[in-house]
Amino acid sequence: MKNIKPFLKEAEKKTFDYEHRKRINHNISKYNENVPKGRLQFDDYELARDQAAYIKRKAVYNLEKYILEFELNFKKNGGEVLWAEDASEANDLITDILKKNDCKTVVKSKSMITEEIQLNPYLKKYGIEPIETDLGEYIVQLNDEPPYHIVTPAMHKSKEDVAELFHEKFATPLDYTPQQLTLEARKILRDKFIQADAGITGANFLVADSGAICLTENEGNARLSTSIPDIHIVVAGIERIIPSIHDLALFIPLLSTAGTGQHITTYNTLFFGPKRSDELDGPKKMYVVLLDNGRTNLLAAPEQKEALACIRCGACLNACPVYKNIGGHTYNTVYNGPIGAVITPFLKGFNEFVHLSYATTLCGSCTSVCPVKIPIDDFLLKNKHHYTEKYKTPWFEKFVWKNVSLFLTKRNLMNFGSVNLKNSLAAMALNKSWNKRKIPIKMAKKSFNQQWKEKFKH
Repeated sequence: MKNIKPFLKEAEKKTFDYEHRKRINHNISKYNENVPKGRLQFDDYELARDQAAYIKRKAVYNLEKYILEFELNFKKNGGEVLWAEDASEANDLITDILKKNDCKTVVKSKSMITEEIQLNPYLKKYGIEPIETDLGEYIVQLNDEPPYHIVTPAMHKSKEDVAELFHEKFATPLDYTPQQLTLEARKILRDKFIQADAGITGANFLVADSGAICLTENEGNARLSTSIPDIHIVVAGIERIIPSIHDLALFIPLLSTAGTGQHITTYNTLFFGPKRSDELDGPKKMYVVLLDNGRTNLLAAPEQKEALACIRCGACLNACPVYKNIGGHTYNTVYNGPIGAVITPFLKGFNEFVHLSYATTLCGSCTSVCPVKIPIDDFLLKNKHHYTEKYKTPWFEKFVWKNVSLFLTKRNLMNFGSVNLKNSLAAMALNKSWNKRKIPIKMAKKSFNQQWKEKFKH
C-alpha cells in the first residue's frame, strides 16, 4: 500500500484537530436534520430507493446499449460526442476544442469530473483561464485547494476563513458578513459570465432515449455558464447514463433529498443540444466528452460493478463516522468518503489507493442511506479481499494473525502467564497505536473464564 503512511499521518492530524471536527460535524448535522424531513415528500421512500436501484442497475448492466443510444440521439439534436479513454485524452480533446474556437476564458459550473481529470491546471498551461462559478468551488479555487466534499466543496471553511480570503484577494473588509461576501463574489462572477468564450459543465444524468444532459444546482451558475457563451462542453463519466427522460421524475427529487434534504434543487436544466434557430439563448456549439478513466475496470469487476450506480449525492459521506473525523482532503482523491474508497482503487490503481477501503468501521451507515441501495460496506470488504488475492498478504502479517488465532482459540494459552506479563505484551503491541492517545489497556486480575469457574465451581 504505497500511500498508507501519509494517509495515516494526515488522518491523525485531522482527527485531533478539534476545531476542524467541530466545523465538519456542525455542517453535516444540518444535512442530517433536513434529510428525514425531505424524505416525507415520498409516500414510500423505501419504494423510491428500490425503483432507483433497479433503474441504475439496469443502466450499469446494459451500459453499452444506453451510452450508444445517448450518443445517437445527442448527435441528432445537433451536438457532437467525443470519447476519452483517460484523463490525458479528455484534457487534450477539451483543449483542442477551445483552441480551435479561439477561447481564452472559460466559466465552469460545479463538476467533480473536471477535478478528476485535473482540467484547470491543464488549461492554464495553454493560456486558457478557467473560472469556477459555484460559490464553494470558487472559494477553494481562490485558495488553491481541491474540493472538500462531493456536494459542499468548502464545507471545511468558516465564515471568518472566507472573509480573510476575500480580504486578501479583493481587499474587502475583514468584518464582511456571509451575505456581503456572497454579493462580492456575485459581482465578480457576473462579469466573468459575460466575458467568457466557453462554458464547461459536468452532468448529473445523461438521458439515453432523448440525448439530453440533466444538470441540477442551487445557484443558477450552471445556467449562466451555458446560456451566454457560444461553446458549451459537457464532461461526463460513462456511468452517468439513465435509460429514459421519465426516470428524472424520480431521480431529481431523490438526489436532492438524499444529499441535502431539499425537496428539489433550485435549478434543474435539460440540455438537448446547441441553440436552434428559433431560440434566443444557448451555445452555438455543444460537445459531450464521455470519459472512461478506469470506469471499465470497475465495470469488469463482477462483484463491485454496481458501485457505478452511484448518483454522487454525498449521503454516504454525511453518514460516515470516519469521514466526519478525518475530513475530505485526507483521502487525497476527488471521490472521498465511503463511495470514494470503493471506486478510487479501480480508477487510480489498487496498490496506490486500496488503503482507503480499510478506512472504515464497516458499520453499514453508508449503505443504509444510499438512495440507490449500493451495498458500500460489502464492497469495501470485497476490495480488501481483491487486494489480498492479487498482492498477497505479507509473511509477517500472516505469521502474527496465525498465532493470534491460535492463542484466542485455546483457553489454556489464554490463561497462561501472569497479569503483569499480559499487560507488558499489550503495552508493546499497542505502543504506537492505542497507547499514543488513550489510557493503556490493563488486564483484569482474573479473566471472565476464571471468575465463572469460581462462581459455579466447574
